[in-house]
Amino acid sequence: MRRLTPRTARGHLRAAARPAAMIRVPKMKRHLLAVCAAALLIVADGTALAQTAAPALPRPLPPIPETQDIAYPGVIDVAVDATDVQRRVISVRQTIPVAAAGPMTLLYPAWIPGHHGPVGPMRNIAGLVITADGQRLDWLRDTVDTFAFHIDVPAGARSIQVEFQWLTPIDDSTQRTVFTDEIVNVQWEKALLYPAGYSHRRMMFRPTLKLPEGWGYGVAMPTTATEDGWIRFDPITLEHLGDSPVFAGMHYRMVDLDPGGRSPVRLHIVADKPESLNASDEQIQLLRNLVTQADRLYHARHFDHYDMLLALTDRLGGIGLEHHRSSENSADPAFFTNWGGLRGDRELLPHEYNHSWSGKFRRPADQLVNNFNTPLQNSLLWVYEGNDQYYGLVLAARSGLLSKEDALASLASAAAAYDNNPGNAWRALQDTTNDPIYTQRRPQAWPSYQRSEDYYRQGQMIWLEADTLIREQTNGRKSLDDFARAFFGMDDGVWDPKPFEFAEIVSALNGVMPYDWAAFLRERLDGVGPTAIEPLSWIARSGYRLVYDDKLPEFQKTLNSEYGRNDFTYSLGFMASNANRITGVQWGGLAWQAGLTKGWDIIAIGDRAPTPEGLREAVTAAKDSTDPIVLTLKRGDRVRTVSFDYHGGLRYPRLERVPGTPDRLGDILAPRAR
Repeated sequence: MRRLTPRTARGHLRAAARPAAMIRVPKMKRHLLAVCAAALLIVADGTALAQTAAPALPRPLPPIPETQDIAYPGVIDVAVDATDVQRRVISVRQTIPVAAAGPMTLLYPAWIPGHHGPVGPMRNIAGLVITADGQRLDWLRDTVDTFAFHIDVPAGARSIQVEFQWLTPIDDSTQRTVFTDEIVNVQWEKALLYPAGYSHRRMMFRPTLKLPEGWGYGVAMPTTATEDGWIRFDPITLEHLGDSPVFAGMHYRMVDLDPGGRSPVRLHIVADKPESLNASDEQIQLLRNLVTQADRLYHARHFDHYDMLLALTDRLGGIGLEHHRSSENSADPAFFTNWGGLRGDRELLPHEYNHSWSGKFRRPADQLVNNFNTPLQNSLLWVYEGNDQYYGLVLAARSGLLSKEDALASLASAAAAYDNNPGNAWRALQDTTNDPIYTQRRPQAWPSYQRSEDYYRQGQMIWLEADTLIREQTNGRKSLDDFARAFFGMDDGVWDPKPFEFAEIVSALNGVMPYDWAAFLRERLDGVGPTAIEPLSWIARSGYRLVYDDKLPEFQKTLNSEYGRNDFTYSLGFMASNANRITGVQWGGLAWQAGLTKGWDIIAIGDRAPTPEGLREAVTAAKDSTDPIVLTLKRGDRVRTVSFDYHGGLRYPRLERVPGTPDRLGDILAPRAR
C-alpha cells in the first residue's frame, strides 16, 4: 500500500461498505508496512478523515512488481572486485539484460537467510550509478521500501549497467568486519541488485570475482576459469548465489574431510597468520569423524558437495552462518594450536554443518519465500535452530570434538539457565522466535528477563526432553535419531529445499512413538508464568540430577578463561570481567535486589583491592561467617558500597550421575558405529 488518490479512496470506502465475505484482501508484501500506516483513516460511518500527502519527489513512485514464479529473461553478470585491501572497499559492476523499455525496480537484499531478520547492510552501499548504452539513468529510492530503486529503461536498451561500492566496515564498532589486511569474506547477496518481480529461484547470475594477488579462497561453487585475475564461476540461480559465500585470504589451506567419499566435503581455512593453519592429523580426524557421524545419523546427504569455510582470526568479525552447501565460521586464531586451552568454538562447525539438513534442506514453510525482500516468518525457529542446537552438541560429542564431560557441562549450563528463568514469568518461548526481526541482535539491558532468542538453548532442552522420553518409553528401542532420520534424512541426494509445518513434526514424532506430541510441544512453547513448563525432565530421565556447588566443571573453567569472565550468577547474581567490571546481572538475584546493573566497576572487596580470585575467596569465606560480603563499586563519578548478606558459597551448576539409573545421556552422546 502506497498513497491514496481520491479515486482509490472512494474504492476503499466502497469496500468498507461491502459485507466482509465479499472483500478480497490482497496479500501484504511490503515489509515493515502495517495497517496503522494506511493513508486513509475511516470512522464508523465510513467517512474519510485524512489522506496522506504524496511524497515530495521529482516523479510519482511506481508500484513494486509482485513477485512471480517466472524465469527472468537473460543471465545477469555480476563482477565483484575485492582487491582494495587498504581501504576495504568492494567494487561491484553488473550487467542486467532488459526485455522492454519503461519502469523497472531493482532491489537490494534485505531479508538475508540465516539471519532471520531484515539485516541487509544498505547503509554500506555508496556510489550507485545506473546506465544504459552509456546514458546515465536517474534512480529514485522508494520511500516505503527503502531497499528498492526505481528507474525508467530507455527505448532500444538491451541491458543496463549497475555500479556501486560496498563500503565494508572498518571495524566491529557498528557492524561486522568482513575485510582485513589478510582476509575477505565476500557475501554475494550484499554485493548486488536484482530486478523485482521474479523469484530468486528463476533468476540466473554469472558471477566473477577478483581477489588480491596470491590469495587462496574457498567457495561452494566450482571455478570455471581464471582470466586477467578474474575468477569465473558457472551461472547459478540468485537463491544459490546468495547461499555461496567466499572466504579468501593471504594464508589459506584446504583439507579434504571425506577422502574417497560419495560427494566432496572440504574444509577451507584462512587465517591472520600462517601458523594458525597448522591443524594436526588428530584434529583433522575429529572433523572427518563429524562428517561420518552426520552420515550415520541421517543416512542421507542433501548436497552435491559441501565446503566448510573457517577463518581463524581476531580481526575479521565473528560469524557462524549456515548455508545449504557451505557454512561461514570464525574461531580463535589458536583454535588448532592451543587445542586444550580453547573450547568455546568446538560446537561451531558441527552446528553449522548440521544446518544443511536442519534449516536448509528441511526448511520451515514460513522461511521459504520467493526473494530476498519478502519478509520471513520465524515461528518454527525452535526446530530450525533449537533442534540444530541439540544435534550440533550431539555431533560434537559423537565426533570427539567435545568429550562426554564437556558436553555434560554444556548441558548443565543450559539447564541452570532455565532452572532460574525469570523471563518465563511474562514471555513464552514461542515469542522469542520474533527476536531477530525486531531486535536484530542488538545488546539488551536485562537479557535474563527480556529473554534473547531462547529458541536456541531452550529449544535444545525440548528436543533433549523428547529424546529421553522416547528412549524411556520404548526401553531404548527408539530414540530421537529415528525421528531425525525420517524427518531430515528423507530423499537422499535431493537438495532442493523441502518445506515443513508444525503438523508434519508431530506426525513424524508419532511415527517414532505414539504420544500427544502436539500438546507436549505447545505446552513448552506457549506456557507463561504459572502455565510455563521448563523442559528439564530429561535430567532425571537420563540418569542425572542438576546440582549447584563450588565445583566448577573444567569445561566451564576453560570457557571462563577464554572469554575473560568470572561467574557469580548463582551466588551474588552477576557476571564480572577480569577487569572487575560487572558485565551482566541476573534479574531477581542479589545484585539486582541491591540495585546494581552491568557497567559498575568493583573497586574494593572489603578493605582489599579487587581481583576475581579475591572475590571468589570472599564468597567462600562468608560460608563460615555471619559477616556480609562488602563491595565498593564505581560507575562514572558515582561510588557506592553494597553489602551482600550471603553465606551460600560459590554455586556452579553441574550434572551429577545418579547411581543405579540408566545413563541415557551417555547413550545419546556416544559415537555411532553404523
